[in-house]
Amino acid sequence: MSNRPVKIISAIHWRRRAVLALLLAVFACGPALAQPPGESTPPESSEAADRSERDKQDARGKRISRYLTGATFTGAFTMGQQEDVAPKEESYTITSCEPLAEKNRYRLKVKIRYGDVDGEFPMDLDILWAGRTPVITLDAIAIPGLGTFSARVLVHQGRYAGTWQHGEKGGHLFGKVTPAAK
Repeated sequence: MSNRPVKIISAIHWRRRAVLALLLAVFACGPALAQPPGESTPPESSEAADRSERDKQDARGKRISRYLTGATFTGAFTMGQQEDVAPKEESYTITSCEPLAEKNRYRLKVKIRYGDVDGEFPMDLDILWAGRTPVITLDAIAIPGLGTFSARVLVHQGRYAGTWQHGEKGGHLFGKVTPAAK
């Protein structure tokens, strides 16, 4: 008889031990390797994170209110699919913009001038955010004497662009934003 079965059993035990040691090393180091670099402190409590998020939103709300108060939007709007018709001039001056208690909700007083319309109108509407970019949002907002409008108007780097809808009519609007003189 030879010692061959003993050597085979020893080789199997050695391989099992090597695999087991490798698995233990991987599992022991896994959590350390999975942690993002530079994140050595535990995450904030949910209450602290909520408070921090509210503070950021409050600061952002104050900044957009200051920027929009007194700002004039001067540009043009189109009417639906009428590609052969030149855009019509428009001008809006936001005389005031105040944050309301409801998240993302603001009260704007807006002087509107387009076509035969020339007046000041109060509106409670949402200003939502695409990252750091404000989007003035009207969802079926009734404007006294004008009707019900929906719109999305993005404001970025002194310009605005968006879409508008009034019943069956709609189109695009675009132009420049001139902040109030400080």
